[in-house]
Amino acid sequence: MRPIFNELRTTLALAFPIIIGQLSQMLMGVADSVMVGRLGAVPLAASAFANVLFTGGFMLGLGILASGSILISRTHGAGQSRECAEYLRHGVWLAAGLGVLLAGVTFSLIPWLDHFGQPEEVLAAVRPYLELITLSLVPTLLFQVVRQFSEATGHPWGPMAILLSSVALNVLLNWILIYGNWGAPALGLAGAGWATLAARVVSLVALWAWLRAQRELRAEWPGGRRASGGRRMGSVADANPAWFARLSWAHLRAMVVLGIPIAGQLVFEGGFFAMSALMMGWIGTVPLAAHQIALNCAGVAFIIPLGLSMALSVRVSRALGEGRVKLLPSIALGAQAAGVAYAVLSVLTFVFAGRAIAGGFTPELPVVELASQLLIFAALFQVFDGGQVIASGALRGLADVKVPSVITFISYWVIGLPFAYLWGVRMGQPLAIWGSMVIGLALGGVLLVRRLYVQIRRMTRHA
Repeated sequence: MRPIFNELRTTLALAFPIIIGQLSQMLMGVADSVMVGRLGAVPLAASAFANVLFTGGFMLGLGILASGSILISRTHGAGQSRECAEYLRHGVWLAAGLGVLLAGVTFSLIPWLDHFGQPEEVLAAVRPYLELITLSLVPTLLFQVVRQFSEATGHPWGPMAILLSSVALNVLLNWILIYGNWGAPALGLAGAGWATLAARVVSLVALWAWLRAQRELRAEWPGGRRASGGRRMGSVADANPAWFARLSWAHLRAMVVLGIPIAGQLVFEGGFFAMSALMMGWIGTVPLAAHQIALNCAGVAFIIPLGLSMALSVRVSRALGEGRVKLLPSIALGAQAAGVAYAVLSVLTFVFAGRAIAGGFTPELPVVELASQLLIFAALFQVFDGGQVIASGALRGLADVKVPSVITFISYWVIGLPFAYLWGVRMGQPLAIWGSMVIGLALGGVLLVRRLYVQIRRMTRHA
């Protein structure tokens, strides 16, 4: 057990600032929901619908760009500073291009919003907020790339502090722009969109400036000097390619080939939750608003296993780069044990405090009542969702991404969503939609955990 506990301590040391950073990102959405919820059920439901459309493009971009974290971790572990800088440079340009493309696709959907079957009052309120958060796709994806570089090279604390600060900024701007404080006009839901856009741009600028000032990262920064011969800092010939140097198809191809299956997995999972929100909207405004509350709460609880997953991906990839394959079982088992312990705590919280939590979002009793019931289902799928995301992170570190993508598609789209439609929408039962989500997550969790340990056993046997 000692090797497992030793590796768990190392994983938790990396995971803690990542978890706080992820929690900060999630809290930005929760803050929007809480502050918009004070305006009523319709603005809250409209924000839920807008976030469904935003999430599709964000998940696709995030998945493709997640390959950068794996490749940077591996090259950093192997001491290949030039390659590390190149994957950062290519990731930034890839993020910029994807952000513009995905924002354009989302904007093209705006004239067709009435085809999504949402209540008329929701469609009337959603457009300004949707346009503003869509514009934030570009700075959001750029921030993710730079943040992944920071965490993969062992510098997770800077992104954590910046993300925490961005939450405070977002709350302040929400208070000013949603409600019209400090002499500003009361913009309502649109004010939340302006606040989110501004906070994301400021976060990107702050993280870029912070990383640029880190002396120990200059050897792995585009345009920075690399060590030559083990001691002498590089001459001009030893400098990494600058930001505007010609891009390499080999680097872009490596990122895209690895990233597309990851994107598929994230889109299948994110789309699963997005479709559940649309189905709730087909039933009515109150179910959609309650769904938004329960999903925000589940998302906050999910942050800890997600942070463990991201840290595990970095650690597994770095161990492979360093040639320490024998450590993989201890690294994976420690993270899974921590995930199980946390899942038990989440279940107890949602079961016994669900109504009080839901009441903190909105004073409307029908929404609170339904949301508190949905949180019971959220408690159930914390166990399976945590297990699958931790296993997925380790598999990405192993660069095993194709089979997990297929598993995710089958579990969520072949099993979970048909149940949700037949059992939930056709019968008008919002609770049944969340019951179907539990079924899909349970199947995916079991299959992905099994896949992880089969792969680790195979690799350690041949090491």
